[in-house]
Amino acid sequence: MGALIGGIITVIISIYLWVVWPGQAIVIQGILPIILLGAGLLAVIAGITSIKDSIEAKKLEQESQQQSSSSEQK
Repeated sequence: MGALIGGIITVIISIYLWVVWPGQAIVIQGILPIILLGAGLLAVIAGITSIKDSIEAKKLEQESQQQSSSSEQK
């Protein structure tokens, strides 16, 4: 969850910097927003993936509990 929030904040900062320093893609001022945007997007993707993984793990845990309770009843 932290990666998702950090990624969103980084993307917002990079878009702001891109607006403040337009057209300077060659100098460091122009490269910084691009690097921040890439890092932010990667963090957002990592955050979404971790959330999906935790949801999947909860589903598998519930299924295993249901199977074990149904096998105990037999």
